[in-house]
Amino acid sequence: MAGFYLRIVRLGQWLVAALAGAIFAIARLFPWQASSDFGGWVARTIGPLIKVSRRGRANLKAAFPEKSDDEVETILRGVWDNLGRTAAEYPHLDRIWDYDPQFPDRFDRIEVHGIEHFLALRDSGSPAIVFTAHLANWELLAVCAAQYDLPISVIFRRPNNPYINRLIQRIRGENMGTLLPSGLGAAMAASKVLSDGGQVGILVDQHFTRGPVLPFFNRPAHTPPTLAKLARRFDCPVYGARVERLPGGRFRLSISPPVEMQKTESRENDIKANMAKVNAMVEGWVREHPEQWLWLHRRWRAD
Repeated sequence: MAGFYLRIVRLGQWLVAALAGAIFAIARLFPWQASSDFGGWVARTIGPLIKVSRRGRANLKAAFPEKSDDEVETILRGVWDNLGRTAAEYPHLDRIWDYDPQFPDRFDRIEVHGIEHFLALRDSGSPAIVFTAHLANWELLAVCAAQYDLPISVIFRRPNNPYINRLIQRIRGENMGTLLPSGLGAAMAASKVLSDGGQVGILVDQHFTRGPVLPFFNRPAHTPPTLAKLARRFDCPVYGARVERLPGGRFRLSISPPVEMQKTESRENDIKANMAKVNAMVEGWVREHPEQWLWLHRRWRAD
């Protein structure tokens, strides 16, 4: 009976993945901007009606108690619009990028701030960590690295559907660098990359049950400590990077100078202090464009 049930589950997963693959293939037939506009329209029309939007509203009201209900709804529609656009842009990642650091004023869709830090990192041949958050189309940061030969290894969470995972891996593999699945072996894999002189990219804005509880939007949040642990162990520079969605189908990528990491005799205190600093940086980014962050995520859950 269990085997039959598993086959049914697998069949359902395969059908979902086949549908997703078909949608991606159809999306490739249209200009990327048309796909983005359509995805945004669908998501902002349907998304606010879905149950998970209750969590988004609650998170927004807790983070911005000064905002009215109408303002919260406007941000929430923007959240869904951004998610829909990001999903619809997935099949077009190779088409969106048009930035050339040798001609930074001749861009159409992409502008990059702090490119000198990125190029110095690429040319250094030394280990480094780059952190980011689920802002705008965050996948473009890895595309940027791959386009300019920075062999960054990105820690990512695998989809639960194995067939969807293969599809996403194929698209990411064609446009990005090495991918390190999150989980028990992620820290070990990242350590291997850094010990070999490579660079690691980490998303730092998700709940991590065993992480230290640190402020994020004036609320306690379990924070993933991997970045701080790796930075302390390898004594390597840490950079912050983000994507902003701009009007007219444009994007701004920003790369910070190296972020100063505290290092004292107390490992535990250093991890908390450094991740609190990272949380504060991410919060600042989100406050600038709250409609472009993933408020639907259970970032402040207690477990």
